[in-house]
Amino acid sequence: MEEEHTLAAVALRILSYNIRYFGHALRGLASTRGSKRAIADALSSLEPAADIICLQEVETLSLRSSLVFRRSHQRETQLESFMAQLEQAFERRPPPFPYDAFYFRAHVNRLGNTPLQSMGLAILVHRYRIKIDAHMKLIGPRGKPFHVFNTHLSLPTPFSRQFWTNSPRMGFGVNQLQEAKTLAAFIQRHAEGEPFIVTGDFNSPPGSPVYRYLTEDCGLVGVQQHLHQIDRDPRDFPTAGFMNLRMHLDHLFSSASVNWLDLEGTCRFGDRSSPFWGKSDHMPLIGRFDL
Repeated sequence: MEEEHTLAAVALRILSYNIRYFGHALRGLASTRGSKRAIADALSSLEPAADIICLQEVETLSLRSSLVFRRSHQRETQLESFMAQLEQAFERRPPPFPYDAFYFRAHVNRLGNTPLQSMGLAILVHRYRIKIDAHMKLIGPRGKPFHVFNTHLSLPTPFSRQFWTNSPRMGFGVNQLQEAKTLAAFIQRHAEGEPFIVTGDFNSPPGSPVYRYLTEDCGLVGVQQHLHQIDRDPRDFPTAGFMNLRMHLDHLFSSASVNWLDLEGTCRFGDRSSPFWGKSDHMPLIGRFDL
């Protein structure tokens, strides 16, 4: 019993979520305050609260992020706006508000000088549970260092013969495999042998060349596979959906030195029992681990 209590005391919870730039309410045309509020409410409902939140498809400043939503000031970013909503949602929990937010800009699509889209990644860290050592080297309970890598791989490029000859295509793109190799080299360079977690939207299902490269060639642990959540047909556990199409595109990976405890709160796309149902075209992955 004492050992179980010790494990619970040092266990950390991580959540990875493609939030579709808070634009799901308008089918992706523009972000809305309502979408931010709904996702903030869902995050605040988690018990225990997540210690690390990795978000994909977060805008910076763009026409799409401000077309419907009116910013509180001219330079307010989408992440700033969302954090205000999250802080309001956490008012129902005991104070103080626990998260520090960090943004990683990825790319911008422009029309002249006007940014139409400005995609990026965000990591929210529970400041009272985790010390921030660097971007994103973290110090967990008992002073244990670990790294978190948040990523979003591209869709397969149509400008290759494989795109038109392969079916399925997701995870088979030559550009996707190259991005996975770049990611693996980046992880090796920065983790330097310390425990690490890699999470995000990989646009690649289990069994695809990208997934096999990361797990078989690079030796990463596929957490859902490791905890037998997808030990049958991975198509039975979609993490994303478009119209009637269901896909398993989101993943949690880690080094073998991370001890995964459970995936409590991780639901299939379309599961109406989840507080995240209907708030994005993806569902979050939620895992609990210790070092």
